[in-house]
Amino acid sequence: MKKADIYELFHRLSENNPEPQTELDYVNPYTLLVAVALSAQATDIGVNKATKELFKQVQTPQAMLDLGEEGLKEHVKTVGLFNTKAKNVIKAAQMLVDEHGGEVPRDREALEKLPGVGRKTANVVLNEAFGEETIAVDTHIFRVSNRTGLAPGKTPLAVELKLEKVTPADFKRHAHHWILLHGRYICKARTPECWRCQVAEFCRYKPKTPAPAPKRKAMP
Repeated sequence: MKKADIYELFHRLSENNPEPQTELDYVNPYTLLVAVALSAQATDIGVNKATKELFKQVQTPQAMLDLGEEGLKEHVKTVGLFNTKAKNVIKAAQMLVDEHGGEVPRDREALEKLPGVGRKTANVVLNEAFGEETIAVDTHIFRVSNRTGLAPGKTPLAVELKLEKVTPADFKRHAHHWILLHGRYICKARTPECWRCQVAEFCRYKPKTPAPAPKRKAMP
């Protein structure tokens, strides 16, 4: 994709949503970390339902330890892989208390040392909680980057590095959210809604999905 086209693509994505945010509910950097860790192989809606009451009670690593693993499981048992996730959340809380004074570190390497926290989760926390210009490549961003030709790559890391290289400086702060939301609501996995895509002219995906035929009204 040409440099000018990439700039225009981000400009258009930003027009209707200049200050995008994660759709995960959270209170502070710690609850964001927990929410993102829980969201692996789960929907944001499902995680938000599970954490609604949890985050009223737990907002710090120490409070999570006080709740305990079994108590946490009761809150998140509707989330996929909740047993493993609960164990990791408790272990991570202990590390945060022991090694970081109960604070979430503003450092990718330190974040990735926490149980259940990979590069994607670390990048989300750095971007959303601390304003870092990181790009967390999830399934949506991976798909959109390859499908459109914006930043093709065979692995999430390859796509991330390519996006960091090609994304104009004006848009790096929110690039993660714009591409993710575009993939979630328009450039969908099975049937991309090309007919209502504001950046379709820059996209290499073919054939473009036509608009669905209008439904016929039933005869009275």
